[in-house]
Amino acid sequence: MQKEFSIYLDALRIFAASLVVLLHTDLRYLTPGHPLNTIGHEAVVIFFVLSGFVISYITSTRERTPIDYWSSRIARFYPLVIPAILLTPVLDMVGQQYGPQFYADGKTTEGAALLRMGISLFFMNQSWNQSVMLFSNIPFWSLCYEMWYYVLFAIAFFCSGRRRVLLLLAACLLIGPKILLLFPVWMLGVWIHRDKRLERLGEPVYWLLFIGSVLAFIWFCDARMTQVGKGISKEMLGPKYFELIAHSRYFVTDYLLGLIVAANFIGFRGIGHRFALPLGILEKPIRWAASFTFPLYLLHQPLVQFYGALINGDPTGYLFFFEVLGATVLTVVAIGTLAERTRYRTRNWIRARLEALAAAWQGFRSRGAPASPA
Repeated sequence: MQKEFSIYLDALRIFAASLVVLLHTDLRYLTPGHPLNTIGHEAVVIFFVLSGFVISYITSTRERTPIDYWSSRIARFYPLVIPAILLTPVLDMVGQQYGPQFYADGKTTEGAALLRMGISLFFMNQSWNQSVMLFSNIPFWSLCYEMWYYVLFAIAFFCSGRRRVLLLLAACLLIGPKILLLFPVWMLGVWIHRDKRLERLGEPVYWLLFIGSVLAFIWFCDARMTQVGKGISKEMLGPKYFELIAHSRYFVTDYLLGLIVAANFIGFRGIGHRFALPLGILEKPIRWAASFTFPLYLLHQPLVQFYGALINGDPTGYLFFFEVLGATVLTVVAIGTLAERTRYRTRNWIRARLEALAAAWQGFRSRGAPASPA
């Protein structure tokens, strides 16, 4: 991958994660309001296209076997997912004692704690008509989508023939249509990486795609097209099915936004070398900040509400907002640093376990195979 394009993608990670955090601080009455308080779901679309691109890239360069692929995916997710599952109910319980106003009006969920935690451990929160929240951790829904996109991609990439068809069918039947509705958005990233024709469009076209996509994104957000998509899907599906698809209810305009994001990626990849100097200067801080976007995305919601309740300041002033945000970021950096230090050891341990399971399976199959004729 071109270095400048890689740095740009990391910068987009920071941008998208920041949009989600700003949305949730506003929704939780922790700030007097800001101009980006309606943009959040759009950031998830950016993450989906980005994720599809990165997964396609790494499977074509270094993670060429199922064991390499899954050891990296599991080691990436679970060192942060498990703390999120364990910490969220504790933070919510303590936070509600100090600032119950930040947990009112459906801002958290109570009851069936072990069931919620168990379902979250296997990313089944959004399968079919389920919409099970991990307590106050609303952003967890998108991880349930993304993990199953990893599964679908792995089946398509590593399997073949009848096995591929049967496993894809089984996975689709397990997760249901709601998650599948946004799979085309994720697959846009795969298409960008794999379609080599997109690398031969010419620099004027790349500039047009890049500038046009930036303007289109600004228009999309300013026109609140996500809400337009919500209205269209409600009219198409009716109130009952509209409620059942939960976070996929914006799918109509998510497809449009996915194309805008895809155009942006295609365009910048073709002109990235023109930004070599500024991106080179900013590379280290961008890389450092981007390394915390996943823990920030995954953990910010319960931390924001917890610190908001603990500090319990004046939401009409920005001092309270920056105190809560600062405490949240510092906690995320601490947890993210610890998770990063253990990730590679965790990956090697998982790889060893998967290799042992693969060897055992091969041994089982060889024992069950009919003996060859003498």
